[in-house]
Amino acid sequence: MTAPTAQTAPAPAPAPVPTPGATPGATPGAAPGERTVLLVGGTDQHLERAKDLGVRVVLLQHPDKVNAFQTGLADVLLMIDYTDWATVRPLAEAAREVWDFDTVVSLTEGGLDMAARLNDHFGFPGTRPEVSRRMRNKYLMRQHLTDHGRLSIHWDRVTDRESLDAFAGRAGFPFIVKPTDATASFGLIRVDGAGELDAVWERIEELRGRRTDRGSTLYTVNEFLMESYLDGPEFSVEALSFAGRHVVVAVTEKLVDDTHFAELGHALPARLAPQDHARITAAVADFLDTMGVTDGPSHTELRLGSRGPVVIESHNRVGGGHINELVEAAYGIDLMGYGMAWPLGLVEPLAGPPAARAGACTRFVLRDPGTVTAVSGVEEVAARADVLAVEVSVRPGDPVRPLRDNWDRLGFAAVTAADTDAAIALCERLTARIRIDVDPAAALVGAAT
Repeated sequence: MTAPTAQTAPAPAPAPVPTPGATPGATPGAAPGERTVLLVGGTDQHLERAKDLGVRVVLLQHPDKVNAFQTGLADVLLMIDYTDWATVRPLAEAAREVWDFDTVVSLTEGGLDMAARLNDHFGFPGTRPEVSRRMRNKYLMRQHLTDHGRLSIHWDRVTDRESLDAFAGRAGFPFIVKPTDATASFGLIRVDGAGELDAVWERIEELRGRRTDRGSTLYTVNEFLMESYLDGPEFSVEALSFAGRHVVVAVTEKLVDDTHFAELGHALPARLAPQDHARITAAVADFLDTMGVTDGPSHTELRLGSRGPVVIESHNRVGGGHINELVEAAYGIDLMGYGMAWPLGLVEPLAGPPAARAGACTRFVLRDPGTVTAVSGVEEVAARADVLAVEVSVRPGDPVRPLRDNWDRLGFAAVTAADTDAAIALCERLTARIRIDVDPAAALVGAAT
């Protein structure tokens, strides 16, 4: 562990939180300059949101994740494995004695449980640690929903090779196998028939005990879950909770391909009939109530099919895939900003769901396996006023893996347009202009693992 080091931050700028139906600003007696937050992990954006509010930031960051930008912007930097309670607890207690922080916040997957546990330890309000844990662990989530009569699909834990046969006998094919504690569709397997069960078990054995090293190295895959395959289109619901009251900010339409688990894109507002929109939002509000979520952002994924709206998984954080940028473009609401400001008492709760003022879409760039030989077109796309963000994460010489999960995507473009149809069409045109040439003859040996 590196000793705590004080940093001098630049003068903070006031944070605009453009929100229809809300009144940004400090609540009585809560001047921004008087507030201090203990921020557990997170990205550069999370730290920027905190500093934009004008608060002092004590950053608890993993040594593998810290960078020069965060070092310069945080008021105090404590480098530590923030997933280890035995180490974090005494350090956090000492940090509170010295810097007297008002709350603990995390907007990143690996820090959610620790932030909830520390808030509970210090008596701060917010989502409780047991709630955060069952939101992250897919087995605990399904057990809790089952106990409360809120889950109608078949599901069970993978215990051995025979448990796959037994589950297939109950649920039929196809069914899904997934790690209980991972993100970005890592390790998901669709099982379509009995002839695949031996290979599925081999894949489980291969992944068990391994870190999700193509995403975040903070997680180790240990347990696997089996569940019924759900038909129907997939959506996510972006919500903010204020002391137990849930406000759905947006329903996002997922662009998917059933031949793999990598998401192709996101578009919002979702193109839904009013009655289907109402069914989805009601199901998510009931889900959040049942799970015990009380405060902050949430990202809930579900399918609307023959069983009605059924939750697949949920997270007490902002969704990935640049959904925050899409929501801000379409609704004028910065979910990350609210996630930081609400626990500090620096923003009023939303009065109700906002009205969309535009459409927005993210589309990811995919290629067949091989080795990248050239990249072009990024600057041309980035120069457009209707482009929110664009990025390519590969360079010539980099391998392109067979498409299996979200970590195999090569880049993205995020845009805004007059409505959802226009945003999707624009995104498809612009991603086609991003050229990533790949030599298939130089495919990485063993990339499928």
